Amino acid sequence: MVLLESQVKLKTGSIAPDFELLGIDDKKHSLSDYSNYKGILVIFMCNHCPYVKAKVDALNELYEKFGNEIAIIGINSNDSTDYPEDSFEAMKKTAKEKGFKFDYLVDETQEVAKKYGAMCTPDPFLFNSQKQLVFHGRIDNAMKPDDAATEKTMINNMQKLLSGEKIEKDFDPSIGCSIKWKEN
Repeated sequence: MVLLESQVKLKTGSIAPDFELLGIDDKKHSLSDYSNYKGILVIFMCNHCPYVKAKVDALNELYEKFGNEIAIIGINSNDSTDYPEDSFEAMKKTAKEKGFKFDYLVDETQEVAKKYGAMCTPDPFLFNSQKQLVFHGRIDNAMKPDDAATEKTMINNMQKLLSGEKIEKDFDPSIGCSIKWKEN
């Protein structure tokens, strides 16, 4: 298992790269579908990574708290040929089992992960209503799967976004398994 930290490719203020990806609802989703929200949270994630599994409750909590105002989108960019647990069918099953209510999309070509500079799972990016990056980083401060979170970093930052406060620490790296890139 290769552990990686988020890297900076998109800088604060950068515009979210567009995408058109298939969701587990069998519909295509693009960034413009989420224009009516006050913000967009894009999380690069997958099914099998212990770091993502440890955040299931936290992901659902983000949706419960903010899902009406901030669009939450999970994107799986892992190579499902080598990692069948991350296949499209497995995504549907995982979402059902874990009670995910947010859109969960598959990045088959891995182009979207590359455009965002996503490195690990989970790797979250928070954008404002103008689709400008305001925060790239951790969901909370539990950095290992067994740690208990004492600070809900993403919840705090989503609240700041909604109340118009500045997010001082705009990059606070997430840690997780590396995205499983296809070998070209």
